[in-house]
Formats: sequence, structure tokens, C-alpha cells
Amino acid sequence: MDKRGRILGWLNELAFAPVDYNPEAVTDEWSGDCGVGATYFSQQAVNRLLPAAGIQLRRDMGMPERLQEVQRLMTEGDPRAMEIYETIGVHLGYTIPHYAEFYDFTHLLILGRVTTGQGGDVLIGKAREVLTAEFPEFARRVTMHLPDETSRRVGQAVAAASLPVIRRAR
Repeated sequence: MDKRGRILGWLNELAFAPVDYNPEAVTDEWSGDCGVGATYFSQQAVNRLLPAAGIQLRRDMGMPERLQEVQRLMTEGDPRAMEIYETIGVHLGYTIPHYAEFYDFTHLLILGRVTTGQGGDVLIGKAREVLTAEFPEFARRVTMHLPDETSRRVGQAVAAASLPVIRRAR
């Protein structure tokens, strides 16, 4: 961390960087922030997109279980599950150039349980499609990395492990 409190190094988590500036954007229940990446690229996004995709699940299911159900539907070839992952991919495709207005990067490591299985491949494929069609300069410059299945599921742990040790001045 530098003297201004900015995180230095090769891995920065952008879960709470804004992606939607609409005053009515979704509010993250953990941080209270509106329109942040955590609500557009995670199990929260999957949960929010269920009604639009026409998928009805039991109300007592938690978000992890809802994500698992969508992942199961994806393996069965359900087009409604595909729509969810495509929508998240479109959001990511438009967000990458937006992040580049604030961050200098050429590589993106995409992590999180929502990327597990076939859905993760669809999500990344759709993001690349948006970049190629709408932002060709970023499609050429930015490489998205999707690690092995085990590493995808522990995104927050990987990001946390990369943080530097902060020593307090005495």
C-alpha cells in the first residue's frame, strides 16, 4: 500500500467499484453501495435475473443454492439459464472499458462461483463478443483469464491473499 492508501500489486478486487450510476441501481446488501460490480457479476446478479429469465425457485432457498440450481439447469441445456449467463457477460463486456477509465490494466482474472461450469465459459464468451463488436481496441489490449474450476470458486480468498500486510506506525 502506498502513502495515499492505494493498493499496489498485481491483483485488485473491483467488486465494489461502480458499474451502474443510475440512482435506482441495485444496492449491495453487504456494503450498502449502489450499482457496484458485486451486484452485477455474482450470485446476487444470478438471483436478480431469475424472474426475467422465467425461472421460479423456492423463496426459502439461499443465493448459493439458487446459483447451484441455475448451474444445474445450465448443464441440462436450459436456455433460460443461458440467458442469465449471457446477460452477466454483456454487463462485463461493457464494464471492462469503463474500468479502464480509472485503472491501467491489460489482464483481468475473472473469479467467483458464478463462473463455475459452462456458465462461466458463456459469460466470458459474451463479454469477449461485446468487446470485439463495441470496443475493438480493448478486445485487442485486454486478456481475460478464467482459471481452473477449483480456483474460480474461491475468488474472494485469492484476492484477500494477495493483499499486502499493513503495519501500523507506532
